[in-house]
Amino acid sequence: MSASLSVTARRLSLAVAAAGALVGATAVPASADHAPRPHRPHVEISNVQYDSPGYDDGSNHSLNREWVELTNTSRHAVNLDGWTLSDKDGHTYTFDGFWLAGHATVRVHTGTGRDSGSDVYQDRHGYVWDNRSDTATLSNDRGRVIDTDSWGDHNHRAGGHHDR
Repeated sequence: MSASLSVTARRLSLAVAAAGALVGATAVPASADHAPRPHRPHVEISNVQYDSPGYDDGSNHSLNREWVELTNTSRHAVNLDGWTLSDKDGHTYTFDGFWLAGHATVRVHTGTGRDSGSDVYQDRHGYVWDNRSDTATLSNDRGRVIDTDSWGDHNHRAGGHHDR
């Protein structure tokens, strides 16, 4: 009997040890939930000049005085390649190979010009932003709306965080 009791005791202790190992193995992924999350871009529409100052004469100078500013509120640079800025009528500007530095702002002008780290140009020959009411929508390269800014009279809100 003592031999069978010792076999049973060994089996029981092995089962307890195996159960302890399983509990320890499942506890590791649970602690991984508290690991820092990967960086998420924090880019927002920070300002809009939808009504070009002065007379709207359609000149490139006047077109470039109509702009939207985007600000990266994080300390990490954000790759805006493939991101879009659009109005409610479907005019869309797509960023091409542009990186927005941490805590930096880029101004997206309507007219033509030479792109830099702080200014890019849609290369349009007509105004985009409606002076009375419109919505600027910033979307990432997967089409997810990141931010909107609306102004003027709207029958319904686009759901953005800015309204004028």
